[in-house]
Amino acid sequence: MERSIFNILEYGAIEGGETLCTRAIQAAIDAAAKEKGGRVEVPAGVFLSGSLRLRSGVELHLQQGAVLRCSLRAEDMIDFSKDFVDDNADTGWEGGCFLYACHEKNITISGTGKFDGQGREVFFEEEPEGAPRECPLGVKGFRPRMSFLEDVENLVIRDVTFYDAAFWTLHLAGCKKVRIENIVIDNLKRGVNTDGIDPDSCKNVIIRGCRIKSGDDCIVLKSTAPMYEKYGDCSDILISNCILETCCSALKIGTETYGAVHDVVMSDCIVRDCIRGIGIWSRDGGEIHHIYVHHVIGNTRNFRDNTVRTGDLSTWWGEGEPVFISAVKRAGVDRIPGKIHHIYLDHMNLEGEAPLILAGSETSPIEHVRITDSEFVISRDGKTQQIFTDRDLSDLMKEDFGILWEGRLDERPSEAGRKDAKIPYVYLRNAMDVRFS
Repeated sequence: MERSIFNILEYGAIEGGETLCTRAIQAAIDAAAKEKGGRVEVPAGVFLSGSLRLRSGVELHLQQGAVLRCSLRAEDMIDFSKDFVDDNADTGWEGGCFLYACHEKNITISGTGKFDGQGREVFFEEEPEGAPRECPLGVKGFRPRMSFLEDVENLVIRDVTFYDAAFWTLHLAGCKKVRIENIVIDNLKRGVNTDGIDPDSCKNVIIRGCRIKSGDDCIVLKSTAPMYEKYGDCSDILISNCILETCCSALKIGTETYGAVHDVVMSDCIVRDCIRGIGIWSRDGGEIHHIYVHHVIGNTRNFRDNTVRTGDLSTWWGEGEPVFISAVKRAGVDRIPGKIHHIYLDHMNLEGEAPLILAGSETSPIEHVRITDSEFVISRDGKTQQIFTDRDLSDLMKEDFGILWEGRLDERPSEAGRKDAKIPYVYLRNAMDVRFS
C-alpha cells in the first residue's frame, strides 16, 4: 500500500531560513497522523522551525538539498523536562528540544537532507592567536537539544545528516526496537555537550554504519535518574561498523548509571583522534555487566587545556587512554557506584597516549575482565613509549616492573577528580579476576 505524501509547502512552509515554519510543518505532521500515517516531505531549501512533535505512524523525510534548521529561541521550544527530578547536574536537562516525541509508535526519520542545530551561533573561540586551540569552546545563549524521543517503539532513523548541534544530538529515552543506520552526525568537535547518540534506558537498539564527529561522547549508553524510574535498565544494544571522532569517548557507558546497563555488543568500529576509545563509568548504583567489545582500531590522544580559563569546562575528561573503566563515587553525593563485571575486549588495535585504566573502589570493584588478541601502542609527543600485546599486559600492570607512566589520572566526574600520577601502563585498582590471553 502506497503511503500518502504530505509536502510541507502545501501547509504554508516558506523556504529561505528566515521565516519560522513551525506551525506549517507541525500541521503536515498532524495531518499525516490523522490519516493513520504517511510521509511528511521536506523539499530542497532551508526551513526554520521550532520544536516539532513527531506522531505515531509518521515518516519525516528530508529530500536531497533540504535543510531543517532549529530555532535558537527559548519561546519556540518544547520544555520536555520541566517535571523531571534529577540530582545530577552533569546531565543537563535544560534547553528544550527540536525534534520531540513521547509515547508514540512507528516513527521514521529519513532522507538525504540535513537537520541544522546552529551550534555555530552558541559556541565561540576564546583562545588567543597562537594558542593550541584544542580546549572546549566558550558557550553563550540558549542551547536546545537536537532531539528528545521518549518511549517510542519501532523507531527508525536512517540516511539523514545531523549537523552542528548546540547540545545532545539524538537523545533516545526509554525507547524500544530502535534502528539507526547510515546516518551522519557532524558537530563542532570542540563544541561541549554535543553528544552523538545517547540511548538512555533503552532496549533492543541497533546502531550501524554511522559516521559521527562530536564535541562530546560519540555513542554513549546511560540510565539517567528520571528515565530509569520510568523505563528501567538499558540493555540489548548492538553497535557496529561506525567511524567515530571526538574530544571525548568514542564508545562509552555512563556516567549516568542509576539503572543497570547490560548485554551490549560494540564491534567493527574505527576511532579517530578521540580522547578515549572505550569508556565504562559506573557512578550511580546501577551495575554494568556483560559488555562485549571487539575489532576496534584507531587512536586516542590528549587535547590541550584552555590557556585563559580554569575549571572543568576548560578541559576535556581524559588523557588519551585507549581503555578506561571506572567505578568511583560522584563528588558531593552518598550513592555507591554499581559494580562493573563481565567485560570482554578482543581484537583491539589502538594507539594512545595514556595507560589502560581499570580503577574500581572498595565498595564497587571491577571484576572478571578479559582482554584477548589485542595490541596497544602508547606514545607521547610523537615518540613511542610502549608497544604491548595482551601477552605483555600481565607484566606491565605490576608496579615493580620498572616501567611507569607519568601524567594525570583523570577520574572526573568523581570525588577522585584529576591529579598527577605515576602509574603502570596497565593500572589496576580494586580490580579482580582480570586476565589477558
